[in-house]
Amino acid sequence: MQFLSRFQRIEMLSGTLYDKILFFTLPLALTGILQQCFNAADVMVLGHFVGDSAMAAVGNNVPIIGLLVSLFMGASIGANVVVARYLGMQDKENAKDAVQTSFLVSVILGISLAVLGLVFSGITIDALEVPQSVREESLTYLRIYLLGLPFMSIYNFEAALLRAKGDTATPLVALFYAGILNLVGNLAGVCLFHYGIGIVALTTTLANILSACFLFYRMLKAEDEISLRLNTLHTFNFRKCRAIFKIGLPAGVQGMVFCLSNLVIQNAINSLGADVMAASAAAFILEINVYAFVNAFGLATTTFVGQNFGAGNLSRCRRATFVTMGLGVVVSLVITGIIVIFMTPLLALFSASQVVISFGIIRVLYVLMPQPINIVLEVLSGAMRGYGFSLPPAIITLFSICGVRLIYVFTVFEEHQSFDTLMLVYPLSWIVCIALLSVVYVLHQRHLTYKHQS
Repeated sequence: MQFLSRFQRIEMLSGTLYDKILFFTLPLALTGILQQCFNAADVMVLGHFVGDSAMAAVGNNVPIIGLLVSLFMGASIGANVVVARYLGMQDKENAKDAVQTSFLVSVILGISLAVLGLVFSGITIDALEVPQSVREESLTYLRIYLLGLPFMSIYNFEAALLRAKGDTATPLVALFYAGILNLVGNLAGVCLFHYGIGIVALTTTLANILSACFLFYRMLKAEDEISLRLNTLHTFNFRKCRAIFKIGLPAGVQGMVFCLSNLVIQNAINSLGADVMAASAAAFILEINVYAFVNAFGLATTTFVGQNFGAGNLSRCRRATFVTMGLGVVVSLVITGIIVIFMTPLLALFSASQVVISFGIIRVLYVLMPQPINIVLEVLSGAMRGYGFSLPPAIITLFSICGVRLIYVFTVFEEHQSFDTLMLVYPLSWIVCIALLSVVYVLHQRHLTYKHQS
């Protein structure tokens, strides 16, 4: 725990940036990886001990789950920025008030989406045109998973609040324990008791509950501005709620746009058959673990910019942005290089089928290998969110990511229906989005400079 204490209160307002950003980002990236390990454990256990059809059933739900998680994470970014800004201002009372409001928002949002998800789960599965051979398994997994949605929302908000004060280690510890529960529960349920996809989904739900409750307990015991108090949990500040959603809702929409476009792509993948579906699910697990680092650098930028902007240090905000971008590109290049070298044995962890592995390699080369360019996209978006300038990046993402992917799927892919043709849409859409974000970022910085000078 003494080692972890170095990661639990990072000073963002002064001193060097390279080491602090790395210390902040590493636990955050590992937290993202552990979150993805829930799905990875499900896919691996089902692929090896139940069959490729069960594995494909989970893969069909990945875009749906990603859509919901993106909304939670986006809204929680709003809480992160609002609290970080108050901390930068040294306004502890408003920070505490924002923490209580954020927690209530997480509860209401999680319950609301869980209910909506359960009501429309069948319609969603049908909209994806999931093959009848895996439809019932896909629906079973999704419905059980949705029961844990309120706790997933609470965890994401709790983690964002802790991140606002520079603590990325405590959420990592929570997910470590939850990950152990998930893996052990999966293996016991499938191998010892011979249950199918239902027990795997239930174990994942229990793991989400554990992680949320762990952070809730730690925040109750805390003695600083990020603490929760049972006697004031009813406190709700509408002004701070509006501020949270003003920043968080566009950020959530931005993440959801990625997922919505991925739903369209998942539909196209489904049209290519069960082997491609299983391969895509396996490769996506590798890909999303690289994206955990990409996303972590984006979140780091948001928090560092948020605190320093609250403190009125515009030059440090800019330095943090470009230091984070440089570090992110280097780290992602190293990680993607290692995975590409060992992609065949890594894909074999999920399926013994050579056909599935060969299709998985295609996705790795087209989607995972170009991930370093995604750093630029995430850092620019993250920086603008840290300034409270959250809507324009969401709009740009809507048109450049979703628009490009939809047009591509219904034109290029329609004419050349192959897996490699389909996967090319990912890097193409990232490049278009980065070009537009760069222009908006430069214009926004000029506006801030003019406002600061005047």
